[in-house]
Amino acid sequence: MISFTCDYTQGAHPRILERLVATNFQQEPGYGEDIFTASAHEKIKAACGCPGADVYLLTGGTQTNSTIIATMLRDYQGVVAAQTGHIAVHEAGAVEYTGHKVLTLPQREGKLSAQDLKAYLEGFYADGSYDHMVFPGMVYISFPTEYGTLYSKAELQAIKAVCEAYKLPLFVDGARLGYGLMSPACDITLQELAGLCDVFTIGGTKVGALCGEAVVFPAGNAPEHFFTMVKQHGALLAKGRLLGIQFDTLFTDGLYFQIARNAIDRAMELKALFVSRGYDLFLDSPTNQQFILLTEAAAKALDGQVAYEVWERCPDGRAVVRFATSWATTPEQIAALSALLP
Repeated sequence: MISFTCDYTQGAHPRILERLVATNFQQEPGYGEDIFTASAHEKIKAACGCPGADVYLLTGGTQTNSTIIATMLRDYQGVVAAQTGHIAVHEAGAVEYTGHKVLTLPQREGKLSAQDLKAYLEGFYADGSYDHMVFPGMVYISFPTEYGTLYSKAELQAIKAVCEAYKLPLFVDGARLGYGLMSPACDITLQELAGLCDVFTIGGTKVGALCGEAVVFPAGNAPEHFFTMVKQHGALLAKGRLLGIQFDTLFTDGLYFQIARNAIDRAMELKALFVSRGYDLFLDSPTNQQFILLTEAAAKALDGQVAYEVWERCPDGRAVVRFATSWATTPEQIAALSALLP
């Protein structure tokens, strides 16, 4: 079985496993006080061009998103996100569990627009009863989005301008950040992204690590006692070295970006394969998530041999399916798919 269901079906990059083994008997303090975590912090700051940033390593994406949002919002506030945003769809109500509502807005190919955001905020404050409503306290976007699409620099600047006008922090969920930055369609650098948001994450789980997400507050603007609240939200590892070693390795010699580019190269090959066989794209994604309109005949041909995720069903009998490549996808796997695809 060849799996394209998601980008974390494999374990971790071999260099990470090698370092975990090599340092296994080295005694280090817990809770991120180890030398590996300290080194990872400095390398991440350097890569982001933010020497004064606050950096934290958390266990996983859902814990990270809910912790950031809960610690940055006041009790009466919610977080604004696209209807398809990960926190609104695939995190089991984790944000709501902390007492904060996800305030969803329309999306276009997974993206929130500055125009819709501004219209929503104008409408909220024009309502004479807004004191009885959930206040918008933060804006959340994903880069790449849940449909593999990317915000341009101009789109991010426009969203940031609206956020600044209403004094709302902008949170960029970078669970797949490497795949976005390494796409040929991306017109923004990591350093520029850091300058356009108040907090962002660098995903490890989906980009070569066993687990873990890095949280970056670019201006050293982490909420007070953020470390304590990370523990309170169950996102702190006692053996913090596990995360430290992984991110220290990923940010040594550009490994994070090198392996992310592999996913993009394989995704472009996969897209070209489907197009060459006459299949329609649901949308034209420039990153590692490709959405294909799959016929019943193709589904039967791949059944039991190729795994993918069904996104939605179409009235004409076709299905919108997602094929996700990863840091570990090989040209041989694309060739095997080609041999099976009618």
